Amino acid sequence: MKRLLLILLLPLSLQVWGQQDDAGQAVTPELRAALMDAVGSADSFADRFEAEVWLLDMSGRLQRRMDDEQERLEFLRLVHQEATRANLPPELVLAVIQVESNFDRFAVSRVGAQGFMQIMPFWVREIGRPEDNLIRTRTNLRYGCTILRHYMDIEHGNWIRALARYNGSLGRTVYPNKVLDAMQRTWFNHD
Repeated sequence: MKRLLLILLLPLSLQVWGQQDDAGQAVTPELRAALMDAVGSADSFADRFEAEVWLLDMSGRLQRRMDDEQERLEFLRLVHQEATRANLPPELVLAVIQVESNFDRFAVSRVGAQGFMQIMPFWVREIGRPEDNLIRTRTNLRYGCTILRHYMDIEHGNWIRALARYNGSLGRTVYPNKVLDAMQRTWFNHD
């Protein structure tokens, strides 16, 4: 699957290094430098080429939600790193974030869930780490990916049930379907 994704994205990678992004806009020296820095510190990828292709592709998809190039690439590197650490597809994590907070780092739900992945504050007390800041990107992603991985394990890889548990809606499919639809349409669509 990864090899197929790389083959499909190779033209996009070559296009960007040819001075234009996927929207046909000029690639700035700042984006090139930020991408090189992100790729250089992206230790969750199999190799540099995989990092370049994935980060570039996802950066283009995330651009309208997260303007700052440097912030966007660092965020994507952290998503990939935490998702990989938890043995989750990074595209699934991006879809969860899209549905949960629409990439608003400071989002707080009406029930108090916080950050990108909408983590409930009781978790920091539950594990004896009240000093953990759930608005901090790495912390939020670490908690969210770990919790989702746990639910995937409990549900023996059933994504619908695991996502419903993550959302607190076990037995209903509205939330899981939203996440899976976002994943398919936004993070896996190669039109």
